[in-house]
Amino acid sequence: MAMDWLGSIVSINCGESLGVYQGRVSAVDQVSQTISLTWPFHNGVKCLVPEVTFWAGDIIELKILEIPGPGDKQQFGDLHQTELGPSGVGYQVGINQNGTGKVVKKPTSSSSTPQNIPKRTDVKSQDVAVSPQQQQCLKSYVDRHMESLGQSKSFRRRHNSWSSSNRHPNQATPKKSGLKNGQMKKKDDECFGDDIEEIPDTDFDFEGNLALFDKAAVFEEIDTYERRSGTRSRGVPSERPARYRHDENILESEPIVYRRITVPHSVNKEFCTDSGLVVPSVSYELHKKLLSVAEKHGLTLERRLEMTGVCASQMALTLLGGPNRLNPKNVHQRPTVALLCGPHVKGAQGISCGRHLANHDVQVILFLPNFVKMLESITNELSLFSKTQGQQVSSLKDLPTSSVDLVINCLDCPEKAFLRDQPWYKAAVAWANQNRAPVLSIDPPVHEVEQGIDAKWSLALGLPLPLGEHAGRVYLCDIGIPQQVFQEVGINYHSPFGCKFVIPLHSA
Repeated sequence: MAMDWLGSIVSINCGESLGVYQGRVSAVDQVSQTISLTWPFHNGVKCLVPEVTFWAGDIIELKILEIPGPGDKQQFGDLHQTELGPSGVGYQVGINQNGTGKVVKKPTSSSSTPQNIPKRTDVKSQDVAVSPQQQQCLKSYVDRHMESLGQSKSFRRRHNSWSSSNRHPNQATPKKSGLKNGQMKKKDDECFGDDIEEIPDTDFDFEGNLALFDKAAVFEEIDTYERRSGTRSRGVPSERPARYRHDENILESEPIVYRRITVPHSVNKEFCTDSGLVVPSVSYELHKKLLSVAEKHGLTLERRLEMTGVCASQMALTLLGGPNRLNPKNVHQRPTVALLCGPHVKGAQGISCGRHLANHDVQVILFLPNFVKMLESITNELSLFSKTQGQQVSSLKDLPTSSVDLVINCLDCPEKAFLRDQPWYKAAVAWANQNRAPVLSIDPPVHEVEQGIDAKWSLALGLPLPLGEHAGRVYLCDIGIPQQVFQEVGINYHSPFGCKFVIPLHSA
């Protein structure tokens, strides 16, 4: 009985570990429960050995792909001269509930020879008649094979689904829902059912198809539709709506006035802020009068020195690198600042700035020449500076010979121009120019002649003086002068600082 299946093409699934084998049946041993395939294929690849033998315990699923005819059995002796797969048609064996069997003919793929993919309309299931003797033999062989694998519950469920002999008469026959599988098969046919010969060999012309798209005509059609339907609620239909930034107001407001500060005299030079506001310069006499009136109203010299020191130190800390330089991880890279001060109020402003820098872990070296009598403001600032870790020197020989990170210049004062002829002043200027460090000037005066130290940055107080190019880039700091104080000296003032205390100025 088992010899009737010699020469059949079968597919044996041995699980994930061994894979799937296909080949012709060359031997079936019912005693040892083994089956042998000749010229087998393993997972679609031709095996190197001519014959493979399987034990029934290793077989999970067995499918008969092709049953040989009477003429094929006579030629089975020459099987070693042929290879598997040229037929391209396989047979799936199934057992119905009533015990009758049929073989369903369906296309199977071959890994050795290419197969022509039929069109989706050509694929039809065809039934091949099987004799009753072959049906009974096939059913007995499958039953014996499944009994040898009866330990697995999955195989028992599959075996029970094939045979209804042990099923209760009143129990409903389980049916597979072919709706989902049919839908999937239909989708597969729609996607992969076309003939390979119909696929064009040329590439898709993206540029040519893109040139067919008339963008202007499409946008004009959209605009025409919006005008007719009235979907646009603001502005002229042909105008595009304005795009706003996150910091802009979409509500309409009054026109922006950029000239908010006016002075009572003619302006020699004007500056503008980053937002476009115009800041005019004032003369030294008007600036001096402004500070005097503010002091009369309570903005004393001590307050002004403190405010100037805070703003100047904040700007200096930014120039030194800010948080990237001044953090706990860079303790070994403390910045060094050389502070050059004269014996006047400008020098007192520099000492106040040095005190705040020293409080922020900056190494400060203060140069101040020795004088018999000092101003009270300087004495007070020196007393506070001595409580910090800053270093005070009176001789230029004690200044560092190596380059520093920043030089702050507070040597000049318009009311004490004679100090420019002093030896210590000339030596300090020579040291600053030789050190090649960037220079920050605090409240620099306006000189008719060229200044000895060229600054890279200059910090003006309240309103700027008409500084020249030797002052470098000009910054303006807010020292807390009220608006009515400006009006009292004849200045129509509106604060240009916004949310900051120090802002850059640009030449208008």
